[in-house]
Amino acid sequence: MGFLVDLNRIIADAAGRQGFASVGFARLRRLEEREESYRRWLAEGRPGTMAYLAREPERRFDPRMLDPAFRSVVSLTYPYAAPVAPRIDWRAELRGRIAAYALGRDYHDEVTRRARNVADALTVASPGAIARAYVDTGPVFEREWAAEARIGWIGRNTMLLNRERGSYFFLAEIFTSLELEPNAEPYGEFCGTCRRCIDQCPTGALADGFLMEPRVCISYLTIEHRGAIARELRPKLGEWIFGCDICQEVCPWNGDASTGDANPDLMPSLPDLLALDDAAFSRRFTKSAIKRAKRRGLLRNVAIVLGNTKNPAAIPPLARALAEESEALVRSHAAWALGNIGGASARRALESARRRNSDPGTICEISDALERC
Repeated sequence: MGFLVDLNRIIADAAGRQGFASVGFARLRRLEEREESYRRWLAEGRPGTMAYLAREPERRFDPRMLDPAFRSVVSLTYPYAAPVAPRIDWRAELRGRIAAYALGRDYHDEVTRRARNVADALTVASPGAIARAYVDTGPVFEREWAAEARIGWIGRNTMLLNRERGSYFFLAEIFTSLELEPNAEPYGEFCGTCRRCIDQCPTGALADGFLMEPRVCISYLTIEHRGAIARELRPKLGEWIFGCDICQEVCPWNGDASTGDANPDLMPSLPDLLALDDAAFSRRFTKSAIKRAKRRGLLRNVAIVLGNTKNPAAIPPLARALAEESEALVRSHAAWALGNIGGASARRALESARRRNSDPGTICEISDALERC
């Protein structure tokens, strides 16, 4: 027992040096309580276009199927800043909003490097041990193992919550062959009767019973969804072009999470983004989590938000995109946006584009937009 406790302390110290805020330990087991609900979730098609979530579900239920030598998990939280969005009128200034976690260097690279350093410290302390780090990679139930390791609870917004740190953190797991001493006491659940996240979700993605419908979640739509976004959902995106922080911002446990500093990078210029070609997109986002959406997905989102501004100043960049953009997905959403803004200038751009376009989806969007104009 003493050796295991000392090893836990060594791991916790190494995690602290790497910037991790919370460390928990749990023995691995099969998460039987998740099997029925997850299989039903898959059968109902709730993952949408995230087909990878249906691959090898057995490995999610029991990490020992990743490696039969695994015995324990070290669960870690790595905090990220929650800066304040600039106090500007996004409609007037043609600005869009990105989720705070996507600022700066791609967290996959940064947090994985730090988690691997902790894993290395574990194997140095116990030669011959196996330790493998995961950060949003591989078939791992991250929140469930974090809750099992007693570092938080899964809240109504379906995120892991911690009373001291809210939810503004990334999760990392280290699976190891060592039988580490688990955290003894359950963390508890502290959402109480609060339902702010449910009530203030623009698309109704959250529901009672700690449930989410990913297919209408703004984060899913702007990042994971690859095709056209349903017309009825486009106005509900509001200003969000990549991800969404609403269910975090309204959570009382995140009340003190803000840094208090306004970060202009949270609200980039929409016309500037819409003008990015492939090379410019790569230069700007190669080391950013935003590359996950790909250029066509990000510009699709940008077109929608420009339409949501209802600002006539958005017509020129949208008209250029409709006339010159190579991606039909972007052109079709630019057509919708022009119809959403309306007016004579938007109608002229749509009529001109209708004569030149051969893509059926774009033509359909142009026709619909002209009717709304």
